[in-house]
Amino acid sequence: MQEEGVIKLNCTWVKEAPLDFVLIKELNEWRNKLYNAGLIGMNKDGLGYGNISIRFQQNKFIITGSSTGRFEKLTTAHYTQVTDYNFDENKLTTIGPVTASSESLTHAMIYECQKNINAVIHVHHLKLWKKILNTLPATNKNIEYGTTGMAREIVRLFKETNLLVHKIFSMAGHEEGIVSFGKDLNEAGQIILDQLKNINITKRSYF
Repeated sequence: MQEEGVIKLNCTWVKEAPLDFVLIKELNEWRNKLYNAGLIGMNKDGLGYGNISIRFQQNKFIITGSSTGRFEKLTTAHYTQVTDYNFDENKLTTIGPVTASSESLTHAMIYECQKNINAVIHVHHLKLWKKILNTLPATNKNIEYGTTGMAREIVRLFKETNLLVHKIFSMAGHEEGIVSFGKDLNEAGQIILDQLKNINITKRSYF
């Protein structure tokens, strides 16, 4: 498994005070649900996994900060804004009390591709990942997470697969990695929870 919590992109971090709680209230509620389901958390090596974001002012978005998966509860100090990004140069600008997740470019590309998408969720679940890997859209197994290549792979999925129908895909080259999206957090989150209904497990498979 590739190391989670490693920043692969070039991030310009403008450190500022936390956002108002009202802006992250729903994000925090869904983050708690996903954490309690074992979809966001900390792996056996002590590294945090999973992140969640919402669109904020056109293509800007608010996202859980880097390596925050290891915390059971988050506060406003664990969220940040991504205000600018460049796919070709694999870089972004983030403003807030923490720096952005390594998956932020993937979130950014999904928002770029579809203007009616307002929430993106990246989770880990080995059993679910294996279940959907060959039945639903999946990225190329040679593409690493948190890279320009992964962002470009998102464009391919929208063009060449029925991704807009299912609104969920697996990262073939990032074991356990799954991404869902929707018009809002309720849609994006429920898509993942619905996929879990037929799996008789609530925590990561090696626990």
